[in-house]
Parts: sequence; structure tokens; C-alpha cells
Amino acid sequence: MTHTKSVSAGSVAALALGLVLGSGLAPTAAAATRPAQSGSTVVSTTHGTVRGSTDGQVRSFQGIPYAAPPVGERRWRAPGPAADWTGVRAATAPGPACAQPQGLPIGVPSESEDCLYLNVTTPAGADGERPVIVWIHGGSLMYGTGDLYGPERLAAEGAVVVSMNYRLGVMGFLSDPSLPGADGLGLQDQQAALRWVRENAAAFGGDPRNVTVMGQSGGGYSVCDHLASPLSAGLFDRAVVQSAPCATGGSRTRAEAEADAERVVAAVGCEKNTAPCMRKVPVATLLEAYGAFNEPRPVAGTKLLPLAPAQALRTGKFNRVPVLVGVNHDEERGRVLGEELAPGAEPMKSEEYGPAVRERFGDRADAVLKRYPLSAFPSAGEALATVLTDAMWSVPALDTARLLSQWTPTRMYEFSERDTPWFRGYPAPSFDQRAQHMAELPYLFDLSLFTDIKDEQEPFRERMLRTWVGFAASGRTDWPAFRGERGYVQSLSSQTWTRTDFTADHRYAFWKNLG
Repeated sequence: MTHTKSVSAGSVAALALGLVLGSGLAPTAAAATRPAQSGSTVVSTTHGTVRGSTDGQVRSFQGIPYAAPPVGERRWRAPGPAADWTGVRAATAPGPACAQPQGLPIGVPSESEDCLYLNVTTPAGADGERPVIVWIHGGSLMYGTGDLYGPERLAAEGAVVVSMNYRLGVMGFLSDPSLPGADGLGLQDQQAALRWVRENAAAFGGDPRNVTVMGQSGGGYSVCDHLASPLSAGLFDRAVVQSAPCATGGSRTRAEAEADAERVVAAVGCEKNTAPCMRKVPVATLLEAYGAFNEPRPVAGTKLLPLAPAQALRTGKFNRVPVLVGVNHDEERGRVLGEELAPGAEPMKSEEYGPAVRERFGDRADAVLKRYPLSAFPSAGEALATVLTDAMWSVPALDTARLLSQWTPTRMYEFSERDTPWFRGYPAPSFDQRAQHMAELPYLFDLSLFTDIKDEQEPFRERMLRTWVGFAASGRTDWPAFRGERGYVQSLSSQTWTRTDFTADHRYAFWKNLG
């Protein structure tokens, strides 16, 4: 089930700046850990019994509470245990979206704080120990819901798939000294969901000893944080990081985060008696004060996240599990094209390319313009998108694989499909979106956000699904592990499924020399 959303024509521009109670007795904890009966839509969990639904291919259980509602005095506190219930709880509709403003197309405008719910999708006959995939949705840690991403195809391929809602933006990452620990609550919520999975996976036919944590964009950076967080140790066995280079993201400094919080506190008039005052401020007021296009992250240097992910990977002080890490070949095309869709905007003109590069690269712009001359590209927008993709995504993605592979088995991919779906209901772009940010998601999930993939791409989609579920099952792929300086990067598309010369394609040496 997905939410129906209304988004403004200009919201795509923010895309990458940056988705029946019955009777009965409460189950015991022992009963909750029993293996699932094949095809049953009634399952006992550690907190109570749930009834889901099935279409004959997969079973779906939605809106299961994994933590106590963080409302009232629990606002900006660590997630507490969910309450037990008696009888059979209906699990046929997702829980409310966590509080978030209107913004990205994957956003679901909401003022709900009672939002810590998860969803489980399993093969219809999940009576064995299936690999478990825990999906952390993207949206810059500002937007989105777990149920936006339909996981039925992953489940039909043989995985038990869990998605969750977690606190976002101002409710999940506010760093004020009067609210200790509030700067990483979104990550703590995810850890609470992972603990729930360890305790309950077997009841749904999953293997609690084989859990893969998987995320894209903001969700991918959360996976970077779980790799780096000692409090996530033992909660997962493999990791998939999509379009989220751990080498450059995943955390903020305390100074950055507290400056953000100071602005919010002042805007809502809570400079005095901050904590009790802030807990009384309406959610809508907090969302407005925080802003629609912030980029929250947990604070590094805390018990939750002692080291920034890059430093953790560099020193080997992280949770060493097999990792599948990847990036899209044309990440920034989505952002450049999105800016064209803003009201009154139009495609980038040739004379705007140079100033745009100078704005971003300052005194290094001449070198960039020489290496990426406008004459080498069909349009200014494509030129700028290539520059930004290489600098902001491709180079740090390869750096991430290099760091990881020094300590743990690592596979790297590049999603490079050229004929990909565009955003449903939006005007056709001025140039091909190709493998833009998020472009791989329609091949793994059912997403109403995008137009349908073409029939002839179904074999490619099926291979993607087999690869992701296969990695969750074994920690391996059908291409070699990444080793050494150049490593092995597999290009994934309907035309090619082979090694790519990633360093040459994305001018890696140029960017490293440029600093």
C-alpha cells in the first residue's frame, strides 16, 4: 500500500539536495520465536499476535509497532519498548508517516509523532530460514516512509523484507544541549527496529542470524552510520549501501548541528527552559522553523557514533560485515533536470555553464572547465550533471569501496542503465535522465512515483532482484570482490553486465589530484 501525495511542480528540484481486532490470548515470548506456519497470515510476535494478508505470492504485515510512541514527554527521547496487546491486531495498513514537511516527491506531509511502525513482507510459503532484508528508506532523513517502496518482488525472490518509519528532520536529529541524545534519534529508531527483527524474524520465516541492512541515499547514509556505530554491532550481518558514499557523508559535527538547533529554538521562542518549552511546541511550528530542505545527520563524537563513518572505515573501527556498495552512473542528472521544472525555470543555457562551475569550485574551476569543456557535451545541463556526478558521487563512492575492502569483503557496482523511468506526471526532461539518483529503485521495488519500466527490461529487473537477494543470502555476487587500488566495479544495465573502467570513466585521477 502506498500513500497518495500531491507535490508541487518545483519539488523535483530538491530531489538530490539530496518514496479488525479479534479475541484471543496474548502470546508468550517463547511462542513469538516459533517458526512461521507456511502461508499463515496470523503470526505471534514478542508483543502480540498480528493478522496480515496474502495475495497467494507474498504475505504482507503492515503497521506493526516496534517502539513506544515518542509523544508528550517522550518527544526527543530514545525509543522505548512497544506495549504488549491482547487479541489479534490487524496488520493490513501501514502506520502513519513520521512528521515531515511537503517537499520531495517521496515525501508524505505529516504532523504525526506516533509513527514508529514497521512492515514485513514474506514469500507466501516462508516456512524456512529466509534471508532478511531491512530496508531503510531515503529522503535526506527529512522525508519518506517505508511503505512507499513495494517490496513484493524482493519477497517473491525469496527474502523476508522489513521496512520501517523512523523519526526525521527536526524530530529525529535536533542537537540542543537541553535535549541529550536527540541528535541521533532517527538512527536509534532504526536500531530499535533491528532489535525487533532479531527477536521476531523467525516468526515470519526469516533467519535472525542472516539480516542485511539496506538503504539508498539518506537511508544509505544511515547504513554507513550502522557500520560505524558500536550500538549497531550484532544487529546485522551484511550491508547494502546505494548512492550514499560513506567516505563523505553520514554525520555532522556538533558545531554544525547545534547551530541548526539554535536557529530552531530561537524561531519558536524557547530560548528559556528550552526542553519543556520545546516539548509543547506544535509539530507544524517545528517543521516550519526547521525548514523544508535541511540535511540532518547524526552527530559524530557521541556514544551512538564515536567516529564519523569515513574515519571509522579508514581506521577499521566499524562493524565488519560483507558490503555491497554502489552508485548510479548519472546521479546528478536528476537534480539538474529537477531545477528545470521549477516554476519559471528553463533548461540551462550554454553561457550559464561556466558561472555554474565557478560557483561550485571557486579557484579550481578553470581546471574543471578544461577537463570538462562544454564542447564535449550535447548541452550545458548534461555537462554540469557530469561534473557534479563525478565530483560528488563517483569519486567518493570508489573511495568508500577502497576503505571498506581493506577490512571486509566488499562488492561494488555501478547502475548504468540508460533507458530508465521518469517521474510520473512530470513533463518530459530536456535531456535523458539515464541512471539518475534513485533510478535503480524501480528495478528493485514497485514505486508509483515512477513510470513503468519497459517490458524488454524485465529480464534485467529479474537479474537485479536475484543479485540483491543473493547477496543477502550469501554475502556474494556473480562478480569478484573489490581489491586493490583500482578494484573491480561491475556495470549493471540491460545492455551490459560486466566490469567497467570506473576510474577512467569518471576521471578519478583528475579529481584526486585536484584535491
